[in-house]
Amino acid sequence: MFLDKIKDFWTKKIVKKSLSNVKHNESVSSIKKIGIIIDETYFNEKDLLINQLVLNGIYKENIEILAFRNRVKKNESFNYAVFSYKDLSWNATFEKTEITDFTNSNFDLLISYYDVEKAPLILVTNLSKANFKVGFASVDKRLNHFMIDTNAENYKVFIEELFKYLKILNKL
Repeated sequence: MFLDKIKDFWTKKIVKKSLSNVKHNESVSSIKKIGIIIDETYFNEKDLLINQLVLNGIYKENIEILAFRNRVKKNESFNYAVFSYKDLSWNATFEKTEITDFTNSNFDLLISYYDVEKAPLILVTNLSKANFKVGFASVDKRLNHFMIDTNAENYKVFIEELFKYLKILNKL
């Protein structure tokens, strides 16, 4: 527990240092492939979130999920990629192939669906090669291209605002 706090602090320091030289690319492509990073410690309605995306015209097979949990039990099995503090090394890298595959995917849109900064979550968002990143306003402003000011429990409001502004930005 204490070592997790130290690892969390160290990783946040590394990520914040790397954020000082981030270059935002201006992409004009439309949104087809979506990656979602979810903190399942606080938000368990991922299926409802996905249904809201599908209702707005995104195909379910074009949505990829990476979920974070504080602790993952050995016997638990998931039909999506899950990671925890154990998958984070002391030098702020991941060795789990699901995480590196997710961060190397060229998503048209990355939804960082967490409103509490945790080192593994901000690291995955920072490492992602997504063209357009969306997250909550309560998280570091340098991580995302677009921020929505609500909390994670209001997934309908989040998706409603997201698609309203994606239409304005001609991303749909």
